[in-house]
Amino acid sequence: MSKVKRSIGIGVNAWVWTSPFDDSAIPLIQKAVDMGFDAFTVPVEAPELINVSSIRSALQDSPVRLHVSGAYGPDRDLTHDDPAVRKNSLNYIRDTLRLCEQLGVKILAGPAYSAVGKRRQISAEQKKVEWERAVEGLTQAGKMAADHGVTMAIEPLNRFETDLINTAAQVKQLIRDIDLPSVKIHLDTFHMNIEEKSVLDAVRIAGDDLVYVDASESDRGAPGSGQVHWQELAQGLAEIGYRGDCIIESFTPDCKTIADAAAIWRPLAASQDDLAKDGRKFLVQLLQ
Repeated sequence: MSKVKRSIGIGVNAWVWTSPFDDSAIPLIQKAVDMGFDAFTVPVEAPELINVSSIRSALQDSPVRLHVSGAYGPDRDLTHDDPAVRKNSLNYIRDTLRLCEQLGVKILAGPAYSAVGKRRQISAEQKKVEWERAVEGLTQAGKMAADHGVTMAIEPLNRFETDLINTAAQVKQLIRDIDLPSVKIHLDTFHMNIEEKSVLDAVRIAGDDLVYVDASESDRGAPGSGQVHWQELAQGLAEIGYRGDCIIESFTPDCKTIADAAAIWRPLAASQDDLAKDGRKFLVQLLQ
């Protein structure tokens, strides 16, 4: 399949088809290439399931760029009251960064500050404590990332998935507090559609710190099929001179753990292949 020349690449996350990523998922890399994608994201739910040598073999002579996204469950929470949980979180990040280096991956994306699904009504004092823990933990993680030649892209989530970082303005303040060149910003249009007053303004706020974008529809279906303000996204990315990838991220209800975390209760397209193909076609037209 021929590709339209453009400065922004279009990619897809393996979560569109499967979870967790293991040896059985490696053929998805070639599937993405055959569909015409420029980039592919490997979600690392369990570092021990990632077969570096097999992924390297799949990437031989492949034009696709590889990214990694983190998965942050209840025992991976840098803001947790229990120091053992915070330590476990850093250990997971360290293991995932090692995989990134071994695979030549330059970006580790995701909400590394806290566990997905942690949302509570807490006092301003507790919020301040958890913010400081996030800054401290991500400072340690960012230094590790630099040692591995990786940039961590930190993602705001919507209010139903976290009570700490929901907006571009909040994540911008977070990375300013961390103040490391190895810690940047990841925006996801699904979360932006819920939390931001303006997609355009959110992208402007992220500015030069934006290194990774998830192109996710308002219902997690194929990009272009819902209510996301896509033209604002395209305008914002053009204004800031974004040269990274836009990654289609969705999930299938067949992947029980991730479907539960993301509240995926029904199919979001005729097939997952259709979701990827239709989404890619729309994003190519939007961003070329």
